Amino acid sequence: MQIVRYASESGPQVGVIEDGMLRRAQGDPFGRLAAGPVVGEVSSATLLPPVIPSKLIAIGLNYHDHIANDMPPMDVPENPVIFLKPPSSLVGSGASIVLPRGMQRVDAEAELAIVIGRTCRHVRARDAYDVILGFCASNDVSARDVQFSDGQWSRAKGYDTFTPLGPAIVTDINADDLAVTSRVNGELKQSSRTSMLIFSIPTLIEFVSRVMTLEPGDVIITGTPGGPPALSPGDVCEVEIEGLGILRNTVELELEREPTA
Repeated sequence: MQIVRYASESGPQVGVIEDGMLRRAQGDPFGRLAAGPVVGEVSSATLLPPVIPSKLIAIGLNYHDHIANDMPPMDVPENPVIFLKPPSSLVGSGASIVLPRGMQRVDAEAELAIVIGRTCRHVRARDAYDVILGFCASNDVSARDVQFSDGQWSRAKGYDTFTPLGPAIVTDINADDLAVTSRVNGELKQSSRTSMLIFSIPTLIEFVSRVMTLEPGDVIITGTPGGPPALSPGDVCEVEIEGLGILRNTVELELEREPTA
């Protein structure tokens, strides 16, 4: 099943995609969910982030080529490196990534996202798939000059629009060996597979759930392969994960604004 959230005149709605058509969902995404009446073609819908998590958990340094080529002199970590991104950084497929003014370099990072399906703690790796609702594509957008000057990652990865997620949560799929790619303006930039993760999906679920209770809808983004591309205003950035669809976002420069408070 492909689960989405979409904008409607009455507010955000949960939908299901079938054969390129968007249907209003009936039931609970974390329980029983069925496809209801047809809303229209998916291509004409405004897609929102497919879930709004209580926690958006990110994993750093989880591909060898990213560490070796993009993040020297960092070493391969002994344990998963956890950091948190604010849910306010989420946007859906089709929305714009907005580059803050004054940034020298902002990169896209293609990543597999895990969506948690039920409340859990201290999950064993062998039981990890029992607590997963599904998977989707994500983009861990990162302001590199801020990241390296701050010495930690929260500000650099926490700006509004810096976590595109979607287009849909795909259930009933094994994500242990899926192709992961990113493209900018149609040009291939990153190419790897989830089988190349240093810490696998089951290992991440076990490790993170030792630290914190995971709630339905929580998201874990699993790290990016080598070669994350720089973004510029006017670009079109695509993250594609095998079997999960294409997460596509335009890139624009932040408007000059007066403070609101």
